[in-house]
Amino acid sequence: MAQAPGTLDGAAVAALGGWVRERGIGSAVSDVEPLTGGTQNVVVRLRIDERRVVLRRPPPHPRPNSNRTMQREIAVRQTLAGSAVPHPEFIAGCEDLDVLGVVFYLMEDVDGFNPATELAPAYAADPQMRHRVGLNYAADLARLGAAEWQGRPLQQLHRPGSFLARQVPNFRVLLESYRHEHYRPEVLDVGTLADWLDGHRPPDSEPGIMHGDAHLNNVLLRRHVPEVAAFVDWEMCTIGDPLLDLGWILVCWPDDPDPINAGRELAAAGGLPSRAELITAYDDAGGRPIEHLDWYIAMACFKLAIVIEGTYSRFLAGQAHREAGERLHDSATRLIGLGRRVTTGDNPFV
Repeated sequence: MAQAPGTLDGAAVAALGGWVRERGIGSAVSDVEPLTGGTQNVVVRLRIDERRVVLRRPPPHPRPNSNRTMQREIAVRQTLAGSAVPHPEFIAGCEDLDVLGVVFYLMEDVDGFNPATELAPAYAADPQMRHRVGLNYAADLARLGAAEWQGRPLQQLHRPGSFLARQVPNFRVLLESYRHEHYRPEVLDVGTLADWLDGHRPPDSEPGIMHGDAHLNNVLLRRHVPEVAAFVDWEMCTIGDPLLDLGWILVCWPDDPDPINAGRELAAAGGLPSRAELITAYDDAGGRPIEHLDWYIAMACFKLAIVIEGTYSRFLAGQAHREAGERLHDSATRLIGLGRRVTTGDNPFV
């Protein structure tokens, strides 16, 4: 079904309204407004009768795994329901492709702000708010890794065998999948870093929930207290080793080096905790032991570089904007270089 980039067209709104009525969720859909769009998944705010909700669906040019990604996110919402982990509450999901042509779901609209694009007045006025919210963010990440998942929908993502041993091969396959007539994966020189990661892999630990893309662009913060209102963008969530999330936030933390410019508006105000303080807050909240932290940081560099390189490949195929593609390719190249530094004992992230 046709859809304008980043939002829902009239036919989609009508189809959604029919589905909402059929499911008994409400009677009318109105006030549709885009929250994000373009190359990533589409998120729109709307009203069902007088209730404000958010709809999430794949991008206008869905990737081959886009519907599976939405199914994964539905399982996340269902698994975390009632937990202490901050997340948008799940309302309903739809896997019937006759409705919008893709899998989609509805969730509660969270009252919070994204620190990549906004800075709430309370944070602008008080550096201690900015400092405390960073520490609370690391603590919430530790709580996510300890959250219950067995016997819940996310259990379907748990695979037997070594999670860590699968990482390098899986992400090299992902990088190769970007290949087309205008893009060669060899331009991102991952071989040396990949070999080190395979050769220095730590033992597997008890599996737990991973967000998979934890950084300050993927949270909403409460406006008046220094707390995370919700982790968002769960498309990379899995059951694996939660220490990879810790490595990920350290790599993406808006401090020198800052390879992806996460949490831009919050970071620009200053006062955020150091990476060392994040590690302490994570540990104090019951996080996993960190004796192999260098490996997890290097792996985060490797994985993040390959993930964001996909936008460059899509740009070269005419499916993403030039600015995003070229900017993320530069970041991916820089991340591989930073990962190599970690392997030599020169860890710029701690």
